[in-house]
Amino acid sequence: MRKVIVTEFISADGIAEVEKLTGVAWNSEMDKFKNDELADSGAMLLGRKTYQIFAGSWPSETGDFADRFNALPKYVASTTLQDLDWKPAELLKGVLPEAVRALKQGEGGNIYVHGSISVAQELLRHGLVDRIRLLGYLVAVGQGKPFFAPGEQHRLELVSAARFSNGILAVEYAPVRTKE
Repeated sequence: MRKVIVTEFISADGIAEVEKLTGVAWNSEMDKFKNDELADSGAMLLGRKTYQIFAGSWPSETGDFADRFNALPKYVASTTLQDLDWKPAELLKGVLPEAVRALKQGEGGNIYVHGSISVAQELLRHGLVDRIRLLGYLVAVGQGKPFFAPGEQHRLELVSAARFSNGILAVEYAPVRTKE
């Protein structure tokens, strides 16, 4: 069965709006982290906003990483988009949790959720996230959209943690499933 893996850039106070995270020089350790994710990816699951941002920039990027990233199948959660120009891409039909359960049963490797905070939060709420991979910036931004939805609790098990030479913390968690 395919896994759903959420990958985010996040501040020390839990804000996942990448545009608020500044002051860190990208380095080879971050390159390796993202290349490892790409090597493990069978597809992307994106919300409308993230899809539109990525579709507006990634198709014009060149190089090995961009070629592999652009070639991944993309599943897009949107009730407003009608056409997807960044191919290969498919609009998810029906209720998101049901659509993702069906995707997890399919073939093709793990499904990575990049950004797409609302999508990630809904999948967490429904127990559909298998791993959370965070690149933590050592800055508190004070406001913005939190990665974890306010008022919700999620038990997590630490899978791995590493501190990069530029101060970024790379952590991976597995949500702990509770019996209901």
